[in-house]
Amino acid sequence: MSVTQPVPLSKLIDALLDQNIQFHPRYLVRLSDLDPQDTAELAQVWPKVTLRRREALLEDLEETHLADDLQNFEAVARIALKDEDPGVRTRAISILREYELVDLLPTFINMSEHDTDATVRANAAAALATFIYLGEVEEISHSKLRQVEDTLLRILSGTDTTLVRRRALEALGFSSREELVDLIENAYKSDDMDWLVSALFAMGRSANTRWRTQVEQMLTHTRPGVRAEAASAAGELEIRTATPTLMELLDDPDLDVRLASIWALSQIGGDGVREALENQLENTEDDEEADQTDNALENLEFSDEMRDISLLEIYEDDEDADESSDDDLDPYTNQLISEDGRD
Repeated sequence: MSVTQPVPLSKLIDALLDQNIQFHPRYLVRLSDLDPQDTAELAQVWPKVTLRRREALLEDLEETHLADDLQNFEAVARIALKDEDPGVRTRAISILREYELVDLLPTFINMSEHDTDATVRANAAAALATFIYLGEVEEISHSKLRQVEDTLLRILSGTDTTLVRRRALEALGFSSREELVDLIENAYKSDDMDWLVSALFAMGRSANTRWRTQVEQMLTHTRPGVRAEAASAAGELEIRTATPTLMELLDDPDLDVRLASIWALSQIGGDGVREALENQLENTEDDEEADQTDNALENLEFSDEMRDISLLEIYEDDEDADESSDDDLDPYTNQLISEDGRD
């Protein structure tokens, strides 16, 4: 059986530099997990690669990574992060944010406030969400967390473009800082639909049950973009009372709303959800919707297993159960216990 030999880096570089040479898909795989020597060679020729090819390459790398997260394009993206073109820098951030690289935190902070391009600043601000989350779960130091939060709060209260400030609010959604409640509430009550969408996005990230009413109210909004974001937030917050409305949204005329509702139902679970998703999969004629529903059914099975484990742990902890009232549990767990007791 023949074994495919790796593409020599010199051949890959020749293809990058020559617009007349087709950049074969297997070249993309060769760019995964570059060693230091190969990275240095690529960095040396990078400025000589045409802008069109650099843009196309970063786009292909991003899509490849999304399709196969075993492919690691960190080395290439680090080179592209210093590119003179804002579009290339933006895509580099999108790739690098997936790797939780704490050493890039100062770079992202600097770019979020000082890059010359607003789109780059917005994407850098969005990338800082990863570090808010890592700080909340204590995987980075409290001082680093505060540094990120302070940067995003400064952007949010500043005079940058609406897009940059919205991305800052969305990134802050993971934060438990007290002032976030008022900031999200103000965006939610804004007459600007874009700010409303960002508020819903932040609510979904917050894991805060105080937003359940606001999220449910937006599930029937006239704007499909708002309905879609509300559906996503309902799933993230696991709002069980939203299930009937989400079921109705499976027939929404807007594809994004249907996709968001499909995934939200898989996160919430409950009676009738599996049947509804299976029916959706059977009747859809849209490939993207079919893929989403198929993935949702897998996620539903995983979510149900996690809930069963959580309930088992609750039942087994008899001493704590005797000493603690049901009011000490979160509403979602209480409802699960109540429903299980009725069966």
